Amino acid sequence: MTADATTAEICIAACSDTYRESGEILAHAVGTIPTIGARLAKLTHSPDLVLSDGEAFMMSEPPPLGKTAAGGGTIEGWAPFRRIFDIVASGRRQSMMGASQIDRYGNQNISLIGDWNKPKRQLIGVRGAPGNTANHRVDYWVSRHSARLFVESVDMVSGVGNDRARAAGTSMRFHHLGVIVTNLAVLGYDDDGRVTVLSIHPGVDPQEIIDNTGFALEVEGAPLTRVPTDEELHLIREVLDPRGSRSREVPN
Repeated sequence: MTADATTAEICIAACSDTYRESGEILAHAVGTIPTIGARLAKLTHSPDLVLSDGEAFMMSEPPPLGKTAAGGGTIEGWAPFRRIFDIVASGRRQSMMGASQIDRYGNQNISLIGDWNKPKRQLIGVRGAPGNTANHRVDYWVSRHSARLFVESVDMVSGVGNDRARAAGTSMRFHHLGVIVTNLAVLGYDDDGRVTVLSIHPGVDPQEIIDNTGFALEVEGAPLTRVPTDEELHLIREVLDPRGSRSREVPN
């Protein structure tokens, strides 16, 4: 086990792990760390994972971060934007999205902050969050774990949480929330659909997680998040992100 992995690299390995046993599905990753994580998964434990260059090309070999498939990757297919809707509806996709707010049941908000009629902040809108959470697995990436983001109740539901999915019945039968990877920990959900701590990153004081979460979390007994292997560190540092963009998203 490698001891000198940075926090960013630990987060990348945790994001990569979300694709274990996913099979031949399209990976959708929002953010620097999740993008590297999906590409790391492709090069290690999940070779059947389908990667997009963010435009329309599917890649069998991912390029370094910042380059398209034509600029360093190996193109193996083409999927125009209109086909993505069919892929989402069929469930052959797995998404790691960001969030502006997440509540104790995994409801996600990326649309607005404050009252609907007069919001304090207008954000990007619901985007694809409703369709994603209705049709396939969704994980979340949070680069700065804070009580402003992890709240008791979201101001608007963009991505559907476990409580609302359960209440909706069969119309949300394909709803599947995976994990939430943050710069402090990996979170999951208990049998009642509430957010719980799966692991804490090495070097993180558990009290920091409690202090930066707006609802109660039990941290006692949580194991440490795994450290990336030497092979994974080589791929992250030398192949996927040689310019070190990961450390700008999550400083060590």
